[in-house]
Parts: sequence; structure tokens; C-alpha cells
Amino acid sequence: MKRMMCMAGWVLGTAIAAAGQTQTGAAPLAPLPVNAAVSKALQGISAEQVKGDIAKLVSFGTRNTLSSMDTTLPPGQGINAAADWITSEFQAISAQCGGCLEVKRDEFVQPTTTTGYGRIPSPTKLVNVYAILHGTGGDKAPWVLVTGHYDSRATDVMNDKLTSPGANDDASGVAVSIESARALSGLGKAGVTLTGTMVFVAVAGEEQGLYGSRHLAQLAKSEGWPLEAVLNDDIVGGDTTPGETMQKKDVVRVFSESIPATATPEQQRMMLGLGAEGDSPSRELARQIVELAPSFFKPMGQHPPVGRAGEHNDATVPAFHPVMVLRRDRYLRGGDHSSFNAEGFTAVRFTEWRENFDHQHQTLRTENGVEYGDLLKFVDFNYVVRVAQLNALTMASLAAAPSEPHNVRILTKALDNNSELTWEAPAFAPAGTTYEVVWRDTDEPEWTHSQSAGAETHLKLNVSKDDVLFGVRAVSAAGDASLPVPPLPAR
Repeated sequence: MKRMMCMAGWVLGTAIAAAGQTQTGAAPLAPLPVNAAVSKALQGISAEQVKGDIAKLVSFGTRNTLSSMDTTLPPGQGINAAADWITSEFQAISAQCGGCLEVKRDEFVQPTTTTGYGRIPSPTKLVNVYAILHGTGGDKAPWVLVTGHYDSRATDVMNDKLTSPGANDDASGVAVSIESARALSGLGKAGVTLTGTMVFVAVAGEEQGLYGSRHLAQLAKSEGWPLEAVLNDDIVGGDTTPGETMQKKDVVRVFSESIPATATPEQQRMMLGLGAEGDSPSRELARQIVELAPSFFKPMGQHPPVGRAGEHNDATVPAFHPVMVLRRDRYLRGGDHSSFNAEGFTAVRFTEWRENFDHQHQTLRTENGVEYGDLLKFVDFNYVVRVAQLNALTMASLAAAPSEPHNVRILTKALDNNSELTWEAPAFAPAGTTYEVVWRDTDEPEWTHSQSAGAETHLKLNVSKDDVLFGVRAVSAAGDASLPVPPLPAR
């Protein structure tokens, strides 16, 4: 991961020249903007389309990964039929935008794996399906990826013949990926061209040990995809069990790792020494998702917030907000974002507020008046719409932004109560790129203040470096921002 590589290059005693005047006019953090055409595209994501996606996936009976090798299934049943349908759906979306999507299948045979969390009893075919919407910025512009897993399971994960609807886990996440593709692929017709590239994915093998996402993450790394963000949606159906009173339909959890999985022992010590374990790349992504949400969602009837580009949002969009959960995943569970983290990519997981475990990993049955099974009727399609809108909003914003600044440093050669930061231009910095320094108190989870540096690559602030945490991000002419990069100390 490039930010981790920056840490490896930190050497105390390095002289970094910097100039600039002390800034005292810092402002509270303003909402990030949302392009009016993007906002309109997001509002086109409908509960009817989401329901159709999930219902179709449920109709395949079993989507157990092991069913890919079962030759006794009726026609139109099993995970292979599901993969073919997802492929055809991406192709149909591409046809609507004049072939704007490059639809691909990542097919491979997973060897027998039964140790640890491995649940592959014999060599098994897996298929990841993905569609690429290429940006106009060339090979240095950032890529953003959204994924859900289309395999499902019953109580016995090794039984591929049991009906396993998987409506919430995880047809809901696949619907987010499909509907994000449907909405954002139409931006070209609205006259919006994004410089970054977006990838819409459905992976297999999650329930058998994250094998599909692991293979795709390794493929992305081997092919040099400049992925700056991976959004994993898993169990985002907003459970609707009758009598459930603890579910929150205006909230989605966003899980993120602290110290990156690929950090070396030296890098781990450095992050802990700086108090930067809350500023890993994945935490910065989660933080930016939280910051972006008010640009599109707000309470009904409330005057919509004004972004930096001055766009007002439609007041009919219902309230919805992400909540940062400061851990990689839930207890005893795992998800496909971890596969990308393991390859050094920035990745987070979206999951509904309160899971109902009677409707996950359960064979269909009724016992003592309790209905078990991951059925379509327990999914809130409007909730999935809001999760899809948040994902698509994040993708569009990052795909319209410059890439991240390089070699971000905070000068520590003097004992004073100021903060002087320097950085280098990112690999992709289109005309009009400026820079912004953001900061927050050390006990705050989100950025609270910002100061523009214009086109300069340094800034001196009348803020004590000992009391706050900083980040530097690159901002496009339209106001779309890269993920912030925390500074490393230098003398």
C-alpha cells in the first residue's frame, strides 16, 4: 500500500524545505459536494429494481459454491445459473449505455482446502463476475470497486442441495453492486464523464472461505489496478422481522481495519507511536463515507446542505447515515473486504444495523413458532436502495477526484505550537487540482476543521501538532476530494 510504503521511507533528520504563512482562518469542515447529475442518477435507484435483483437470485434455489460442480441440479438452478444471470444483467446494463461497461468473468478452480476455515472438499470451479466502467483519466486516475457475494448457504455449509435463498446474505449486497452499475453507467448520457474507473463486482466462494474475493484481489494486484477504495456490501437488507424493535432503518454500519494487514512490524510500531492507528487508509475511507453522506441524505423537509460547488439536493431524499465501527469486522465473522486488505488495498464493509441470525445461514424450517431462513420477505428493499445510493455516491465522488497526495509530512524540527505540513502532487492531478488540510482533536472520530492550501504543496497552521490529527487531500476543480493522507513526522 503506497501510504505504508511512504512510512518505510520516513527518516528522522531528513530536511524538507517549506515556506508559507501561518494560517489562522480555518473553517469548520464544509460538506463535500455532489454533482447534480450524480444526485439525479442516485435517485433513480428504485426499490422495484432492487426487489427484482434479489428475487431473481433467490429463484436459483441453491447458490452454494459447491453446487458449481453438481451435474444433477434442474436447469436454471444452482450457482452457475446465478453467475450466468449476473453476467447477462451487467451486459444488459452495458447495452443501455452504448457498451460503456467491460463485462468480465474471473473463472478459476479452487483446490481442495479443508484446513482452517477452508470448506472446499474437492476441486471446485468459482466464477467472479465484474463490470468495469472506464474513466477518462488514463492509467494513473484512481479506481473504485464495489462488491457483494452471490453465493449462499444453509445451516450445513457443505450441503449444496439444500435450498438457500440468501436474500439478505448476500443477494442484498449483489443488488447494491448491480444497481450502482445501473445508476452510474447512465452518467455519460447526462453529460458527466468521470476521470476515475469504477468496478462493479459479484464474487463467489465467500461462505467457503472468502476464496472468490481473494482470487480477485490477487488478480487486481497482479494487474496493477490503482484501486484507492473497495466497498464490500454484505448483509445490507435491513431485516424486517415482525416484532423487531431494535433495527434502525436510517443507519448502516461501516467496518474498517485499524493497522493495515500488510503493515510491517516497524510500521506498526510507528503508527502506535504516533497515535495513528485510527488513521489507516481504510479508516480514512470510512471517515470520508461518513463525511459524504450529508451531501445527499438529510431529514425530510430539512433545507438541503450546500456543497462546495453550491448544489442543493432534492429535499425528498430520506434521512440515512453511516456509522463508523472501529474494527475490521464483527466477532466470529469475516468478509470479502478482508481479502482486499490482505493484498494492501483500502477496503471497508457495509452491514445493516442489527442482524437477525434466525435469517442467516439457516436451513428453511419453523421451530417453536420461529421461522428460520434467509427469505425475500425479510428484506427491506427501500433500505437496500439507500445503501446502494451511499455506495454509488462514494464511488462517483472518488472517481471524480484526483489521486492521493504523496510524501505527506509534518515538520517536527522545532518545539513550538504551530503545525507545518508539506506534500507532493499526486500521480493523477488534473488541471485545477488544489489541496486541503483537514484535522480533528485526537479524541474525535471525524474531521472537524479544514484549510485550503490552494495549489501550494505546503501549509503552516496556528494549530498545535501535539493536540490534533491531520490529513491532506487533493481536491478537483469541482470539489471532489481524494482520501486524506495523514502526515509522517520529518525534521
